[in-house]
Amino acid sequence: MSTTELVLRLALTAAAALIATGLYGALSQQSVVMIMMGLELVVNGLLLAAGAFWWAGGAPVVASVLIVVLVTVMAVEMAMGFAVALALYRARQVDLTDDAAELAG
Repeated sequence: MSTTELVLRLALTAAAALIATGLYGALSQQSVVMIMMGLELVVNGLLLAAGAFWWAGGAPVVASVLIVVLVTVMAVEMAMGFAVALALYRARQVDLTDDAAELAG
């Protein structure tokens, strides 16, 4: 096994661990902030996997564009998520998803 294959396997294992931890965190929590943190871990895992494939594949241009898109999506997702969480808390003093579901009207 070459060094490139070993590093790729290690990076993909770490990416899978990040994605699994993020999914567990996003699906098991009730706090809006904790759900956002779980989603952030998922996007970071995708970013790590894309970077590992980019590094191992000889740096094609498509992979670098994918990484830039993922970083942009990550920034927008966090900004919008925290804006919604802050608006919910300021309006009704709600920080749990169960309470936020009852805000219709």
